[in-house]
Amino acid sequence: MTRKRRGILSATVLLLCVIFYWLFAAPGVADLSISSTELSIERGEYLVHAGGCISCHQGEGASGLSGGMALVSDFGTFYAPNITPDVSTGIGGWNSREFLMALKHGRTPNGSFYYPAFPYRAYSGMSDQDVMDIAAYLLAQEPVTHTVPKHDLSMWMSRWFMAGWNRLADFSAKPPLLKTEDPLILRGAYLARNLGHCGECHTPRNALGMLQQSREFAGATMGESHADAINPDALTSWGREDFAFFLLLGMKPDGEFIGGEMESVIEHNTSMLSDEDRAALAAFFKQER
Repeated sequence: MTRKRRGILSATVLLLCVIFYWLFAAPGVADLSISSTELSIERGEYLVHAGGCISCHQGEGASGLSGGMALVSDFGTFYAPNITPDVSTGIGGWNSREFLMALKHGRTPNGSFYYPAFPYRAYSGMSDQDVMDIAAYLLAQEPVTHTVPKHDLSMWMSRWFMAGWNRLADFSAKPPLLKTEDPLILRGAYLARNLGHCGECHTPRNALGMLQQSREFAGATMGESHADAINPDALTSWGREDFAFFLLLGMKPDGEFIGGEMESVIEHNTSMLSDEDRAALAAFFKQER
């Protein structure tokens, strides 16, 4: 082999190593501890409701947050996992790093990747402290032994495919910048875009399943489910008080009550929020963008 060919081969191998590291290297996370104080557990309970965990992980007939609910999508059927502290079938024994890696980076304890049916891309904007409080609450719950079904997906849907998918989404799925410093709107944005991950259902996706953030909250259809538009254009006839009241009781300005999957979101998520946080969500969704 000539020196030139050896040089080309070495450069190619080096480039492949750099690409492999860029795709698969585990991100760094803070070295924190999970508190067992009543305050942390109480805050975690509030955040679990705000984060919509119950709507997916408390499947029909399930005990606690032991999972099993099916999410039907264009890529197959995903099943929400058991997130009780059961050691064999749940998250028993998880440490702070594993919670941060899962919720903020979509990585499993063994270094593999979660599918984005788990809204880790939204949760990536959560504060580390909120993640720790959620962990405190979940680990304080009663363990439930429950093995959920395996995902029923297309043959090409490998977990390792998510490495490249995440990198593409980093470039293409960034939400529009907020043009405000209003703390109420900023709090609403955090609740809507991150903790409550409203865009995961209400924002359309492209052919690869990535959110089309240029059409944020414009309504979307996924599998057998449809989520209405909740952008300013769709809410023209709604006042802030109307939207906040809707988040409490599920009643629209015309007096009709919401049904379908949003009914569960209202029951287990937004109705459990404080009046201040519902007002913050209303301020965010009604703002001019």
